[in-house]
Amino acid sequence: MRKTVILFFIVAVAVFTISSLVTPCSARALQTPSSTYQPKFHGDPARSDSEAAALAYMRVVIRAQRQFNKQYDHFATSLAELVHSGSFTKRMVNPDRGDYTVEFEGKKDSYVLRMMPKQLDATHRSFYAEDDGKIRADEEKPADAKSPILK
Repeated sequence: MRKTVILFFIVAVAVFTISSLVTPCSARALQTPSSTYQPKFHGDPARSDSEAAALAYMRVVIRAQRQFNKQYDHFATSLAELVHSGSFTKRMVNPDRGDYTVEFEGKKDSYVLRMMPKQLDATHRSFYAEDDGKIRADEEKPADAKSPILK
């Protein structure tokens, strides 16, 4: 009886090991980052974790600019000016945001915020926002004021 249990255990481990090593390449090729992305909230428009992080950053900047404008009656002209406005921190001034780079142009009466992916593709779109607070996206070129509004 004991030999049967041990033999069964050895066979089960061997089958599991072999089956995990012999995953067809075509099955791996069909898996894309967008198919494994888990939305962060209901209605999340992101297609990847990188996009989710970029969009979250943009939302923080937009809220910080709204608060800054209410407090000082003009927009911040640099990201550094936004530190301590809303939840914008000193660490967020760094334009390197992982797979994305921040581009910010600020004037007292307006601002433009862009998130440019280091690699533009279907799961790394470019994003654009200005003082109206609407985020726009484009997967083929840098997003701008004419790009579609992100839903």
